[in-house]
Amino acid sequence: MTSLLDVADVHTYYGDSHVLHGVSLTVQAGTVTALLGRNGMGKTTLIRSVIGFTPPRRGIVRFRGVEVQRLPSHEIARRGIGLVPQGRRIFPSLTVEEQLRIAGRPGGPWTFEGVCDLFPCLRERQRHFGGQLSGGEQQMLAIGRALMASPALLLMDEPSEGLAPLIVRDLRDAIGQLKATGLAVLLVEQNLPLAFAVADTCYILSRGRVVHHGTAADLARDEQTRALHLGV
Repeated sequence: MTSLLDVADVHTYYGDSHVLHGVSLTVQAGTVTALLGRNGMGKTTLIRSVIGFTPPRRGIVRFRGVEVQRLPSHEIARRGIGLVPQGRRIFPSLTVEEQLRIAGRPGGPWTFEGVCDLFPCLRERQRHFGGQLSGGEQQMLAIGRALMASPALLLMDEPSEGLAPLIVRDLRDAIGQLKATGLAVLLVEQNLPLAFAVADTCYILSRGRVVHHGTAADLARDEQTRALHLGV
């Protein structure tokens, strides 16, 4: 299986605060990798380190075999990494269609119609402004916007946060469909049933360090590790 993303011995700081302490992980092409851990353990910081918002001071982020940790975030995105940020970050004053089309990349596999096929609610709401959407619809729009750039790797930061169980089920199904297309996903998630349902591999972060790495199936059965590092 091809390694798409390699993070090696990454150390990331906010000012003088040392947040990530030598984090290493791998995301394989066409797989879902879940990044788990209690709040404040460095998960979002790792996403920011990969996309270039908070570049690591030490260590390597390699995408498709090329080091990207010193590149600006827009260049990292152009190379094929998409981001679905925590909190969705959609534009409240633009319509659904506008937000999708301005994110599009000509010639890519994902089109406005393709995104609407994945999320039919967006077709129904295409003339609505972002601020008129429900939380679940905003999350679908945030995912669709990232897909419009036709990434090979999708970073998803807490996509189920604040969503009703029925919407979480739809999100689970959508991630499964994306995986079936060959898209790789690095998923930060607090909802363990969702993570275990979609992920192939799981990493657990604690205080900025990887404390567990294994298959999702093994972690789902490992009550001791979950109790120790996730509190469940």
